[in-house]
Amino acid sequence: MAVRYTVPGVSTKDAEQLIKTLQKRLSAYNDLHLTLKHVHWNVVGPYFIAVHEMIDPQVDLVRGYADAVAERIATMGGSPSGTPGAIERDRTWKDYSIGRDTVLAHLGALDLVYNGVVEDNRKAIAAAGEIDPITEDMLIGQTAELEKFQWFVRAHLEDLGGNLASADSSTEKGAAEATRTDA
Repeated sequence: MAVRYTVPGVSTKDAEQLIKTLQKRLSAYNDLHLTLKHVHWNVVGPYFIAVHEMIDPQVDLVRGYADAVAERIATMGGSPSGTPGAIERDRTWKDYSIGRDTVLAHLGALDLVYNGVVEDNRKAIAAAGEIDPITEDMLIGQTAELEKFQWFVRAHLEDLGGNLASADSSTEKGAAEATRTDA
């Protein structure tokens, strides 16, 4: 779909490029808030209630980010797609792989999820910075909050020396396993 109008000061060509970038962020945020809710429902063991309650505000925050990104797409003349098919189409990552498991196993896996989301957000920030400072600012603010929540996750995984139990893991299952053996 070609953009017929956009915000003042942004060409339709630039808007189309930015809308594609934002659509990927929309799908990532929709996937992330569903993943967070999955973790919320499937975490067990010591510290269950603390982590269970820690995650819900993040779910709400990420849902809000999805809404803000979708509204920015519409503002720029695009049509945001928030369907499950859009998540699948835009996904460059695998579906979250941990079911019912311990607090640390989920947090180890979730740390890797946040790595991917934050890294992709930083790329989107760079792309937006070339086109539109308003969109860039929105993404910067969202990424700052996501990094803060990742810090909350990592605080559970960190030892007194600053080492993360799941630091050498490249997969969610590997991160979960690393936290089980270190716990």
